Amino acid sequence: MPSFEAIDQTPVASAAVAEFDQTAPFVESNFAAAEPAATGGLRFETIARHPWNPSIDKLPALLDRGPSTEQFRSLRSRLYEARDIRPIKSILVSSGLPQEGKSFVSANLAVSLARHKNARVLLIDGDMRRYTIHEMIGTAPSPGLADYLAGKATLEEIMQRIEEPETPTANRSILANLAFIPGGNGGDRAADLSGSARFGELIRTVAPLFDWIVVDSSPVLPVSDAVNLARSCDGVLLVARGGVTKYPVAQRAAAELKASNVLGFVLNAVHDAPQAGSYYGYSANRE
Repeated sequence: MPSFEAIDQTPVASAAVAEFDQTAPFVESNFAAAEPAATGGLRFETIARHPWNPSIDKLPALLDRGPSTEQFRSLRSRLYEARDIRPIKSILVSSGLPQEGKSFVSANLAVSLARHKNARVLLIDGDMRRYTIHEMIGTAPSPGLADYLAGKATLEEIMQRIEEPETPTANRSILANLAFIPGGNGGDRAADLSGSARFGELIRTVAPLFDWIVVDSSPVLPVSDAVNLARSCDGVLLVARGGVTKYPVAQRAAAELKASNVLGFVLNAVHDAPQAGSYYGYSANRE
């Protein structure tokens, strides 16, 4: 059974994922060896560049230090530990109900992964009903995943990277390793679109180009979209909101995803800031 641990968009407690079975170690991707045929001719370097205007308030993982930054680093470390013993590349992030912070966790986890060892990360806004991650990135919401799944756009048309800046900055350097697929507008078709075999094809096609793929999704209890998308992902992280999410709700969310590999819970919006960092004057090193 997954354990409850923590992370946050304000001050926080610790982050983690649950226990893992001991199996064969995962082998990192070799991007240079990725055959163009295996990726549909797509290359990371040729992904279209768009102007991004990221919001620091919504993406604190872009900062060099801070409680939230540290907690996302801890979550990232746990995922790397997990991948040492089990193949994990694509991670779906969901929650039991809306407003528990899954999109915040998805976007900041992707940024934290992208700033570590120059890892290449693809962030997909898979919540085709209430897509919001484009607002954190500062770009347009479409064309996006819904358009691709409906057969109205190609992979090349929905994937984007940050445009090359005239004057490089630290934030833009971090985001250089991040690719993004907006949600598009699935509307009432979202349930059918999420069940399309094209999502699995998308994940398989782009997987050789990235170290990690993070998929934000709809909450699992009101609609079936997350369950559908999870079938094509290696693992699932569930988000619970401190002081808000009821234990039975979290249990039901995990039960809905019992056919998937639930890695654990992320407890969001915990207001108990770690004391050791401030007491000892700890500051994180730039990655």
